[in-house]
Amino acid sequence: MRRIRSVKPSVRFPVSASLLRRLAFASIIANVAIVVTGGAVRLTASGLGCPTWPRCTDGSYVTTPEMGAHGVIEFGNRLLTFAVGIIALAVLLAVLARRPRPRGLLPLAVAVFLGIPAQAVIGGITVLTNLNPWVVGLHFLASMLVIAAAYALWRRTVEPDGPATPTVPAALRTLALVTTLVGAAVLVVGTWVTGSGPHAGDQGAARNGLDPEAISQVHADGVFLLIGLSVALVFAFRAIGAARATRAAVVLVAVELGQGLIGFVQYFTHLPALLVAAHMLGSCLVLLAALAALWSTRERRPVQPTPDPVLATEPAPAAA
Repeated sequence: MRRIRSVKPSVRFPVSASLLRRLAFASIIANVAIVVTGGAVRLTASGLGCPTWPRCTDGSYVTTPEMGAHGVIEFGNRLLTFAVGIIALAVLLAVLARRPRPRGLLPLAVAVFLGIPAQAVIGGITVLTNLNPWVVGLHFLASMLVIAAAYALWRRTVEPDGPATPTVPAALRTLALVTTLVGAAVLVVGTWVTGSGPHAGDQGAARNGLDPEAISQVHADGVFLLIGLSVALVFAFRAIGAARATRAAVVLVAVELGQGLIGFVQYFTHLPALLVAAHMLGSCLVLLAALAALWSTRERRPVQPTPDPVLATEPAPAAA
């Protein structure tokens, strides 16, 4: 008699689809939060509260009482980076443990996870360069890239695993892409506006030398173009009956109008810190809304089961 060998089932940590979705969404929130808290560091002139990096001072990794509130604020923001990194690590481990794993999910999880230390290094360079405004702007844009990757990761967790198929004509997909790229350009120019303004992050930090009024006008022109393109998306999507894409475009326009209102008020009220912080949060929301509008131009459908070729070739049973 042949001996039957027992096979032990592999033991793995069960990761449900809902848990993975929640972790991915938490990663988006955490990365948006660190942008806002990073803005708080700059707006309270605490950018050099810890005057060196990776240590807080030459002799200590943590803040000291002599450094006062500025040291606490800057060191607190550094600690928050570890919290964001822990969430990104949890997402990565959940993706690795997930079975079946949706296609394309692992590269996105790795990108978000590696983006956190990369962002921290750029933040360290800003400190070591005495808050150089161009490096500070790069630090903000790096955060935007991580947020974009985190959004793509989250969307991939809520979609079926079938191939992506367009839901609108190619011309409108191109329009949505152009709108998103213009939104990215507005964010870049926004960092130039910030680098020319009064909120340097420290009393001794330099400015980028651009004329604040002139570069603010360039930024405003970009915002008008972005809103115009977004309104065009609303009418175009509605004209072809793409309900989901229309809703996403309407949300985008609403977020842009709110962000534009904050921008104009803060400009004419000489950039109060609270409104600048709200504007930074609005920048994250505009990015997310633009990505949502872009994603609405395609969808994934569930994978259809492949028919068994053996069963497909078997003759049908004869009638009785």
